[in-house]
Amino acid sequence: MEPGAPPEGSPTPEFDRGVGAGAPRRSDRARILAGTGQNILGLSVYVLLTFGMNVLIARAFGEEGRRALGVVTLATQLAFVAGAGTRFGMDHAAVRRVAIDVGKGEAGRIGGVVARAAAVAAVASIPVAAAIAVGADALSGRFVGVPRASFLAVAAAIPFVALSQVYLGATRGLKRMGPTLAVQWTGQPVSWLVLTLLAWAFSRTVTATVAAYALSWVVATAAAALVWRRAARPHGSLPPEPGELRALIRYGAPRAPAALLSQLLFRADYFVAYPYLAPDERGVYAAAVQLGFALVLFLTAVSYMFSPYVADLHARGRTEELDGLYKTVTRWTVAATIPVLLVLLVAPAEALHVFGARFETGTAALRILAVGQAVNVAVGAAGFILIMVGRTGWDLAIYAGSVALDVGLALVLAPRLGIEGAAIAQATTLVASNLARLLLVRRFVGIQPYDRRYLRLLAPAALGGVAMAAVEAILPDGRWLLHLSAMIVVGGGAFLAALLAVGLEPGERRAALGLARRLLA
Repeated sequence: MEPGAPPEGSPTPEFDRGVGAGAPRRSDRARILAGTGQNILGLSVYVLLTFGMNVLIARAFGEEGRRALGVVTLATQLAFVAGAGTRFGMDHAAVRRVAIDVGKGEAGRIGGVVARAAAVAAVASIPVAAAIAVGADALSGRFVGVPRASFLAVAAAIPFVALSQVYLGATRGLKRMGPTLAVQWTGQPVSWLVLTLLAWAFSRTVTATVAAYALSWVVATAAAALVWRRAARPHGSLPPEPGELRALIRYGAPRAPAALLSQLLFRADYFVAYPYLAPDERGVYAAAVQLGFALVLFLTAVSYMFSPYVADLHARGRTEELDGLYKTVTRWTVAATIPVLLVLLVAPAEALHVFGARFETGTAALRILAVGQAVNVAVGAAGFILIMVGRTGWDLAIYAGSVALDVGLALVLAPRLGIEGAAIAQATTLVASNLARLLLVRRFVGIQPYDRRYLRLLAPAALGGVAMAAVEAILPDGRWLLHLSAMIVVGGGAFLAALLAVGLEPGERRAALGLARRLLA
């Protein structure tokens, strides 16, 4: 908490004038904006490091680079997806319960709540890891080209992926984003990079790369647990409420499969399409998916910061304030994502060329994926809202239907259209699932993210797009890095200038400039 700031959740007379009585408090908006700024820095580091790792893998293995990237992507994503599903929803349970207990003045209970949440995640994740280890031979036979030892490394990573997220979720419940920034967004990918380079000194193989990934999550879990214990210690110790363990399990029961499905939603088409794609195509599609994820950078940053406010405000019945906050943060998310979307639509070949010249065959797939992710961003944190208000059953239903749709479409389209078919499957699924969440948030919470202020974003988007198209037309062919850099600088600069001039409200403009000055100081 900043010196002199009111306690978290305390009433304040300061409202944003001209936006309405239900507008979010300035203190909340300022905290979310500041936390989002931290997250953007951390996520930018994470994306750059992860992206850099993919480029390093693609280039380090020479002629086998595309195949190696496809195999490493499959193994590491399996570990992350399994870790998400087997933490039994305890990461979100920790965010929600910590935020609610602190909001109602019972912060002493949070230590016991998180200890129980971590125990649930451990009990759920270890048997799944053991099953993957036992079935490593069968999995290696199913996914041709992935060594058995890589699946053993995947199994070792799963419990640590799960536990680290529980501890980091608990710190976010305290409305602190620093630990997530330091441990997850920066520490884990840096550890993976360093450990991979060390492993390659002895054996430059995909198995060594996956094993380094697993060990990086061991390091992340140790750091996350230490940071959480230090953060919780000043709040003292009170016994958890009676039935707390049962309440956590009841909350997590639908959340556990939903978390698994939420990760599969972005990756099921890749897993399904894998046997139907040529070995080189697998790496190309993996690269296109990685670039598509860049569009959700700001959405992820905002959602992590926004989640504890949803739990706190909803628990205290402050729906109008929550509605105003939802509108504001979603508009911020859309505004921050537009430049990335424009680059991927105008210059997908140049973006893919970062992985190597042969990756440019994924241009059409990348454009399709970008459209699907743009809809995901435009809906905002609707999925997080359903989870934070306790509607985990509906959240599960959406994910189950979405993954079924993704798998079904991929099975039909991937054998016929290759990576473009897999991309169509994912984009279609993202559109359908996000529209469903939007309707459910309106029904159960009574809020929605749109108002007339979105019209302010049209002119900056048009100007940025025209500037990028002009750069693409003027610069000579064959210089992909020059094209990409110029579009980012010229097109992004044109968008930002127009956004500051007409796209933001006066108060938001002052806040954005103030945040920029603090970050650059």
